[in-house]
Amino acid sequence: MEKWQCTKCEYIYDPEEGDFENDIEPGTLFEDLPDEWVCPDCGARKNQFTPYEGNEVDEFHYEESDEEPEDENS
Repeated sequence: MEKWQCTKCEYIYDPEEGDFENDIEPGTLFEDLPDEWVCPDCGARKNQFTPYEGNEVDEFHYEESDEEPEDENS
């Protein structure tokens, strides 16, 4: 499923997540969003979105490890 990015605030619409704030169910393609739908962050209209071309790794948030770092002097 293709993601779309707002050109005003860089919000990314992910169809797999939908838009809870605007009652958009997960699985809703960008093309199927209502014409009156707007960016939940800045209010931009659909015509101000472009296909997202970012790297999936950029979106991944690493969790901190519970392990202590190894001491380099050991």
